[in-house]
Amino acid sequence: MPQWLQHLYPGVTWRRDDAVYLTFDDGPIPEITPHILEVLRSKGVHATFFVVGDNVRKYPELIDRIVADGHRVGNHTFHHLPGLKTSLAEYMRDVSACDELLRRHIGNEVHPLFRPPYGRMRPSQRRELKNTGYEIVLWDVLTHDYNNRYSATQLVDVVERYTRQGSIIVFHDSLKSGERMLQALPEAIDWWLANGYQLKTL
Repeated sequence: MPQWLQHLYPGVTWRRDDAVYLTFDDGPIPEITPHILEVLRSKGVHATFFVVGDNVRKYPELIDRIVADGHRVGNHTFHHLPGLKTSLAEYMRDVSACDELLRRHIGNEVHPLFRPPYGRMRPSQRRELKNTGYEIVLWDVLTHDYNNRYSATQLVDVVERYTRQGSIIVFHDSLKSGERMLQALPEAIDWWLANGYQLKTL
């Protein structure tokens, strides 16, 4: 992630100091999420899912399975709102709606993690989220799995080229990304483990 972009969002987490942090945005959905969970279980690793509240509402069994498998869950708004096009009041209502739904499923195990859809938000939204107690988590490795110009092999190439200790990696738990992502994911995990990286949840 370029330095100039990181300077736009002070106080936001772009990477951590140890391990590698595998994250998935936009789910859960029945077409993709169960397959991700199967891959993660088969490899013995855990991830963090930044979920859309409306998908949690529609597929509550999937959020229960994510939590039961030992993964961490973060807030990705209720309706996948674009922050730059949304007022502060509307944005925070949507964040709160997602948080309320997660607490009904996870209770006190909800972690105050937030990732803005599209990786963009207004300064006022960032400040209010921080004041509310959220850790805002972006990334330093974007796999581009949502881009149909990238093959599964190219996604793995991105991982191998840009991963470093402390990296936060983004895949997408979505129909647009699903086929390429699911092809690349096992190979990416194997590469991380073979190269001495430990995978942790945020």
